[in-house]
Amino acid sequence: MVMDPVCGMEVSETSKFKTMYKGKVYYFCGPGCKREFEKDPEGYLKSGPKGMPDM
Repeated sequence: MVMDPVCGMEVSETSKFKTMYKGKVYYFCGPGCKREFEKDPEGYLKSGPKGMPDM
């Protein structure tokens, strides 16, 4: 299990919601978290999970 960098939820590495950033794959619980991360990846990587995004 890995942590969704947006909401902090534990997700499986088999999640279909994933993206690559700077050579590393990040996994998400759903499409909303994936979209939010892709808008500001550095923000989430520097300050950590911020909870579920408003969808």
